Amino acid sequence: MLENRKILIGVTGSIAAYKAAILIRLLVKEQASVKVIMTPLAKEFITPLTLAALSKNPVLVDFYNPENGEWNNHVDLGMWADAYIIAPATANTIAKMANGIADNLLLTAYLSARCPVFVVPAMDMDMLSHPATQRNIERLKQYGSIILEPETGELASGLIGKGRMEEPDRIVDALGQHFNLKKKILSRLKDKKILVTAGPTREPIDAVRFVSNYSSGKMGYAIAEKLAYYGAKITLVSGPSDEKPASAGIKLKKVKTAAEMHRECIKVFGLMDGAILVAAVADYRPRHPSNEKIKRSKEKLIIELAENPDIAASLGAMKKKHQFLAGFALETQHGTENAMKKLIKKNFDFIVLNSLQDRGAGFESDTNKITILDKHNRIIEFPLKSKQEVAEDIVQYLQTII
Repeated sequence: MLENRKILIGVTGSIAAYKAAILIRLLVKEQASVKVIMTPLAKEFITPLTLAALSKNPVLVDFYNPENGEWNNHVDLGMWADAYIIAPATANTIAKMANGIADNLLLTAYLSARCPVFVVPAMDMDMLSHPATQRNIERLKQYGSIILEPETGELASGLIGKGRMEEPDRIVDALGQHFNLKKKILSRLKDKKILVTAGPTREPIDAVRFVSNYSSGKMGYAIAEKLAYYGAKITLVSGPSDEKPASAGIKLKKVKTAAEMHRECIKVFGLMDGAILVAAVADYRPRHPSNEKIKRSKEKLIIELAENPDIAASLGAMKKKHQFLAGFALETQHGTENAMKKLIKKNFDFIVLNSLQDRGAGFESDTNKITILDKHNRIIEFPLKSKQEVAEDIVQYLQTII
């Protein structure tokens, strides 16, 4: 995919520096030519020898080699590269980039770069959300840098929040999409219009509280990205999620409640070639939500629930012969039996089963373990994988049935 592309990697002083080794390995596997610049502090987290062995090129840290006086020309590096990826990019480096400070080789190469610059932030959640950091990131965007947003998860501080460096495989995907280098794809999928739902829904109890679930939206967004990568045109209807689509081929519609998601899906499904329903939609909502905050009281509080519209059943009833429809089933017991019943009841062509009994699968995780069941009674099991790899498996299966 990236054969003969010249990629310059900048590594800064972050605990996420170990991911740079994985990124370099993936780029070399794609037959790219890779050179690496490290800041002096980055050497405290990963050795230049490791990255030199993986990139098959000497790693550059200083402006010159003190042993022989050889000069590391930042201008030549900036002219050599087809893309410059700074991963991980700390708050300190981002601030210096935004303000034109050039006190190390990585930064001088940035100021000299004539190629696209990808910035992959990695830092604690409070550092990321600080107005100064956000201002600096916005300034880099104005300069033309491509920002690959951090993920939400457990951070080095022990806190849970946004700040984890984007995974290396997704950085490689973003690079490939930028260069418009897509894998060879089946003509059945290219230019197909596909609806994907993702994330949770939130059903209001009062002005400040709601009924919801632990869905992060990661699985749905990963599937949308993978479909777009293979040439499909995606309408992504998403409940509240920290995820953001990176592909230009994804049209995002944000909703909150199950009723809003139902309305959007009904509106567009007739124009689609198919749909994959990944969202964890609330089955019930409070029947009489309050417009004001409900105050604490000694009286017993009873919340009466009403059934939400069934998006899958509605689309299943609408489905035409030329369309496909797929859904997800998250089960805690009798998984295969319950998933097969759902497949038939909703008029799905196939259903993706994952179980909360499987460690590493389900909500909020970066991994998933799935089983695909289809209307021809086929059952295909997959091992635990990253959600990006799971998305690839689902899309490859889809291409065999449409």
